Amino acid sequence: MNLRDLHYLVALAEHRHFGRAAEASFVSQPTLSTQIKKLEDELGVALVERTPRKVLLTETGREIARRARGVLSEIDEIKAIAQRTRDPESGTLRLGIFPTLGPYLLPHLVPLVRKHFPRLELLLVEEKTEQVVKMLREGALDVGVLALPLHEDSLHAEFLFEEPFVLAVPDDHPLAHKRTRLKLDDLEDESLLLLEDGHCMRDQALEVCQLAGAGERSGFRATSLETLRQMVAANVGITLLPTLAIKPPMSRTDNVHLIEFSGHAPSRRIALVWRKSSSLGVFLERFGDVIRGLPPELLQPNLGEAKPAKRAAP
Repeated sequence: MNLRDLHYLVALAEHRHFGRAAEASFVSQPTLSTQIKKLEDELGVALVERTPRKVLLTETGREIARRARGVLSEIDEIKAIAQRTRDPESGTLRLGIFPTLGPYLLPHLVPLVRKHFPRLELLLVEEKTEQVVKMLREGALDVGVLALPLHEDSLHAEFLFEEPFVLAVPDDHPLAHKRTRLKLDDLEDESLLLLEDGHCMRDQALEVCQLAGAGERSGFRATSLETLRQMVAANVGITLLPTLAIKPPMSRTDNVHLIEFSGHAPSRRIALVWRKSSSLGVFLERFGDVIRGLPPELLQPNLGEAKPAKRAAP
């Protein structure tokens, strides 16, 4: 038995006609028919029911064809792995990223990747951090963009950038009328809207709350940053937003006033992460350098000096 014969059987299962299967396999019909008969003789079972008008696979033939598809798919994957190792820039890179970063980073990152690696096929997977780590560990992803710290001995992390947070409040909130930049102490006794469990940014925001003496608004946990943004706009409360989430192409939201922190603002540290055993390590270091080439202003709030928000007319 060889892979060529399995290709012939799969083609016959798909086309159910010797002539069309032979054409799809780029061989003559007698050649394909002869190889199928040899495969039957080798296995000692009938794979095909030959009728005057069409070809039917036996129950055994259908099961073997199904398994043959899996074998051929694995062979293609082995070839792809070898191709990625020989020439990573012309292969496929499976990248995982978490939801509070992906929609805001990727519009800037994808054009850079296309510019520097025009032959690279970039497959993007957006999942919560825990799932991205799991997929990296199991080999379902090649690389991830994740927030530090990570506690996974099998993974290597290359620091990429630090992303400051800004505070989002409704226009009529007292903090919107400060004439100076925000200090952590200004959040003391405030209650912030936070994401639901499983989002790494929830943990980061809770850490800020702890440092500032703030708390979490009870009774509500959002599923996304955009939900948080809209809850602020609806005068439900205040929240933290990462800088990339306030940059174009994101549009301004009415009744959301953004405030920059003074000094070293609370932030999150982002890294490129891959398996220590990966053969793509050298290429991924270059890939990381491309990400570090993002324009610096993308990671700076640049909101200017705080200006009082206009008060709504009585």
